[in-house]
Amino acid sequence: MSAPQSDLTRERTRSAWIFLAPTLIVLLLVAGWPLGRTIWFSFTDATLENIGESTYHMVGLDNYFGAYGVFNLTVGDGFWKTDWGMAVRNTFAFAIVSVVLETLLGVVFALVLNAEFKGRAFVRAAVLVPWAIPTIVSAKMWAWIMHDQFGVMNAMLKSWGVIDTNVAWTADPDFALWSVVLVDVWKTTPFMALLTLAALQMLPKDCYEAAHVDGIHPVRVFFKVTLPLIWPALMVAVIFRLLDALRVFDIIYVMTSNSVSTISMSGFVRREIVDNNYVGYGSAASTVLFLIIAACTLTYLKVSRVDLGGDKK
Repeated sequence: MSAPQSDLTRERTRSAWIFLAPTLIVLLLVAGWPLGRTIWFSFTDATLENIGESTYHMVGLDNYFGAYGVFNLTVGDGFWKTDWGMAVRNTFAFAIVSVVLETLLGVVFALVLNAEFKGRAFVRAAVLVPWAIPTIVSAKMWAWIMHDQFGVMNAMLKSWGVIDTNVAWTADPDFALWSVVLVDVWKTTPFMALLTLAALQMLPKDCYEAAHVDGIHPVRVFFKVTLPLIWPALMVAVIFRLLDALRVFDIIYVMTSNSVSTISMSGFVRREIVDNNYVGYGSAASTVLFLIIAACTLTYLKVSRVDLGGDKK
């Protein structure tokens, strides 16, 4: 049974809510209203033509479980062979592989950048260049590098004897998704390295001095001292990166357009609403995407047992 709050605690709580109220109102208008409208349209047959005239009709859960709904399980080839099923599979494959690689490489780069060496400031600035380049620019640049006829990558790999003929890295279904993952890892690893480096900079030095005096191997120091201390900050970075990866759109769309072999959930939503004119169906897919991201976030926080304040529970 919790103790009753003091008058000072209640006053502080009341003041906190007063200061937070304007921000919460803005968030409600900026994020809550569009989300509510999207959920509403997901229960209708709205299109780009009738949405302005409000002549659409309610169709209930048809956009979710109907004959052409996102969760239609009656298709002959199975759910994962549908366009939406492939979009879900592509998104999770992209998110899991890219986030794992970016986290591992980010930690390695952060450890290197945290060490004392000549020219460290220049290297730190250089590492951030891929992250500073806009995603659209990076995607278009790499699309030309991986071009099957004029790309530098094919020319280099052929000169090294790795491949015999040109490979369509962004068009071949066997390579397209992993080519996008490679580009995303190149671009976003500096973000993970920067957050990890910030956590390393805040670690107490006395732990490492004691380990050095005791002659403990650096690898053991990392797993027994460094990693547990930076774990909360690292998990927060992973959470934010995971959210970003699950709603990926731009880099995949620029490099592979509307290819079914690489389309993401966000790309599927865009295609259905803009290209196919199905606002209701696209809104249903968008709502499912929102629920998937929310569920993944809550599950990840629960499994990792780390809150956003950085305290393990």
